[in-house]
Amino acid sequence: MTPARLPLRPAVAAAALASALLLTLTTAPAAPAASPPTSTDTARAAARLATEITRTTTWDTGYGADVSITNQGDTPADGWTVEFDLPAGTTVGSHWSATKTQQGQHYRFTNVSYNATVAPGARQSFGFNANGTGAPLNCKINGVPCEGGGTPTDPPRAGTPVDVNGRLEVCGTKLCNEDGHPVQLRGMSTHGTQWYPQCLTGGSLDALAEDWGADVLRVSTYVQEGGYETDPAHFTDLADSLIRQASERGMYVIVDWHMLDPGDPMANLDNARKFFTEIADRNKGRDNILYEIANEPSGVSWSRIKSYAEQLIPVVRAVDADAPILVGTRAWSSFGVSEGADESEVVNDPVDASNIMYTFHFYADSHRDAYLAALSRAADRIPVFVTEFGTQNYAGEGANDFTMSQRYLDLMADKKISWVNWNFSDDHRSGAVFRTGTCDNGGPWTGTSSLKPAGVWIRDRVRTPDTFPTG
Repeated sequence: MTPARLPLRPAVAAAALASALLLTLTTAPAAPAASPPTSTDTARAAARLATEITRTTTWDTGYGADVSITNQGDTPADGWTVEFDLPAGTTVGSHWSATKTQQGQHYRFTNVSYNATVAPGARQSFGFNANGTGAPLNCKINGVPCEGGGTPTDPPRAGTPVDVNGRLEVCGTKLCNEDGHPVQLRGMSTHGTQWYPQCLTGGSLDALAEDWGADVLRVSTYVQEGGYETDPAHFTDLADSLIRQASERGMYVIVDWHMLDPGDPMANLDNARKFFTEIADRNKGRDNILYEIANEPSGVSWSRIKSYAEQLIPVVRAVDADAPILVGTRAWSSFGVSEGADESEVVNDPVDASNIMYTFHFYADSHRDAYLAALSRAADRIPVFVTEFGTQNYAGEGANDFTMSQRYLDLMADKKISWVNWNFSDDHRSGAVFRTGTCDNGGPWTGTSSLKPAGVWIRDRVRTPDTFPTG
C-alpha cells in the first residue's frame, strides 16, 4: 500500500524493459495526413456522425463485422468515409456496401450510391470480414474520431461472469447484477503495465478467465513511476487493449488510475480527465467496465478526495452514464485507519453522486483487527469494493498470513464485498502470484507449478464456484 511495493529494478534492466515494451505494444501506424477540410467536410462533421463496429461472427482465424454510421445531429449527412488501422497480422478480406481503399494497414471505406445519405436519427451500414483477430484502431468518421466507439464489441461468451450478470449497478450498500441481485466479484489486479506487460498475454489471460475462473481483472495504469505521464497515448492504448482482451473473455474490468506519489489526487486531475474521457469514449458500448478514479490517496483530507471525485465523476458520466465508479478513500484507501481516522468521515460526508462505491485496501500481515473492524462497519453503511489486498505486509513482501487473510475473505463473502488480489505478475516479491521468470518464459500459465505460495492460495479461492443469483 506504499510506494515500497514498486519493483526495484536496476536502471539498465528498466530501460531494456521499456524498449521491449515499445517494440511489442506500440499502436498501429498513424493514418496518412488528411487534406485540408472543405466546406463539404465541415457539413459532414456538423451532422454529428457516430460509428460503431460490432463483431457479428467469429472464428479461429478471423471475424465478421458490421459498421454502423448513425446521424446524431439535426441536419442530413451527404456522404461518409470511415477509416481505421488494423494491427500487423490482420487484414480485411471481403467487404460489402462500401468502396475500400488501402494503404499498408490503413483502410478507408466510402459510401456507395444507395447508402450515402444519412438522415437525422437514421443509420447506414457496411460490413467486412477480417483475416486475423486484431481489432480496428484509430477509427475516424469523416476525419473525426468515431464517437460511437471504434472498438468491436461482442456479446460475452455464454456462461461467463458478464454473460450471467450483465451490467452491474450499485443498489443500497451492494453491487448488484442486471436482475437486481447482490453479487460478489473475485479476481486479480495487474501490476503496473509499464513493468510487466509480458505477464499479460493471451495465454495468461485465458488462464485467469478459464483455469482460475476469475470474474474481474483490474488494469493498473500507474500515473507516475514511468507510467502514464511519460507517454499518455501509449498507456491509454495499452489499457484499452487489456480492457478489450478481458472483455473478450467475459470478465469485468476495473480501470485503475494508479496514483501513489503524490498522494493528492488533485495533482493528477487534468491527466485523469484526459485519460478517463478517452477510455470511456472507446468503451462506452461495453457493459462490463468499472472506473477506479484514484488508487490510494494519502496525506490529504477526505474533503479534498471528495472534491476530486465530484470533479472527475461528471467527466466519466458525460460519456458513460451507467458504469459504477469506485472512489479511493483516505490513507491508502484504508478509510483513514492508517492515518488515525475511521470510516465515519465517509459515512457522514459521502460523495454527491450515484452508482458509486468506496475502495478499501488491506495487507493481512500488517493490517489487523482495527482494519477488519472498519471494513465490517463500513460495509453495513456504504457500498465498498476491496480493489486491492495481499496476504503479506503492506509492501506486498514477507511471509504470508493466510489465517488473517481468510478472516477477511470470510467477512467479504458474508457481506457480498467484491475483491481483487494484488498482483498478477512475476515480481520478485511474495505478493506476486507467479514465480520470478515465469512471464519471460511464457508460462506455464495454468495449474500451480509456476505459482508462489500466495498464488496457489489465492487461485484456490478465486476458483471456488460463484453463487450469482439470477432471475
